[in-house]
Amino acid sequence: MSRHALLPPVLLLVPTLLLTACGSPADGDGPVEAGRGPTLENCGHEITLDAPPERAVSLNQGTTEILLSLGLEDRIVGTATWTDPIMEGLEEADEGIPRLAENAPSFERVLESEPDFVTASFVATLGPGGVATREQFEDLGVPTYLSPSDCAAGKDNESGGDGSRSEALTLDVVYGEIHDLAEVFGVPDRGEELVDELRGRVDTATADLDVADVNLMYWFANAESPYLAGCCGAPGAITNAIGAENAFDDTHEEWPQINWETVADRDPDVIVLGDLTRESQTAETAEAKIDFLESNPATRNLSAVREERYILLSGQAMNPAIRTVEGVELVADGLRDLGYTQ
Repeated sequence: MSRHALLPPVLLLVPTLLLTACGSPADGDGPVEAGRGPTLENCGHEITLDAPPERAVSLNQGTTEILLSLGLEDRIVGTATWTDPIMEGLEEADEGIPRLAENAPSFERVLESEPDFVTASFVATLGPGGVATREQFEDLGVPTYLSPSDCAAGKDNESGGDGSRSEALTLDVVYGEIHDLAEVFGVPDRGEELVDELRGRVDTATADLDVADVNLMYWFANAESPYLAGCCGAPGAITNAIGAENAFDDTHEEWPQINWETVADRDPDVIVLGDLTRESQTAETAEAKIDFLESNPATRNLSAVREERYILLSGQAMNPAIRTVEGVELVADGLRDLGYTQ
């Protein structure tokens, strides 16, 4: 059976779910009337719900962690596509929620969960070549939501690789996603509180840094042809928040693959390393990256390598998501440890 073949029993269940799902907003947020759900414009799609979702499936870790941070674990019936352990503080909320797959599940597997709402962080997951297109879900009456970060800041997902941007992404796009999802699930007050908390954390993290002349390079994965951060994705938002420079801010691709000889020419002051737990590329962990940098002839004489100026981030902190704020904190703390303070 093909990946996108439809299962007749599931087709019968999905409309039933949409007709019977009830709106039961959490304590502390106002009531949501049946038939009065929000209408949102989302990456070229209009989303209209009759009631807050009760059986959501989140296809990427980024959207999952936003939903859990909003206290919506009782509304999630499946998650997928994990690159890291769950964000600290969300371990208990995540317990008992089915993982449909550690990577991308099949369309059929998602439908078996009888979702009434599907979220994802990337067009690569919720789009052509991914789990399914938004239209495939919506044809079954299942509304979908895509993280605005994957269509904002002039994001072009058709330009190859991980796409490119014409302008810099900002943390406001992440905050907007939180507000959207809080509205969809009928808990707008929680969204406001969470965004206020995140803004406060960024202000605290960046208070006393003096890094205007510090040049950072972000390495996500792959030793042979490394994926390094271009100007304008989540690493760019982190760099701009702390007031530093990006070694490849002249590159608008999200994660261009750049050879080590070019890296040697740029000779970044500090290297930010993705510390991943997945196993789909070479040099996934920070330890493997450091071993490579310190043994490879093209990289072992880099200033940052000789002086061990490394900062470690989770993969999720390098994606546009709630953990991008964690990335700001960790990069700022790492730069303080390296002596870059006022």
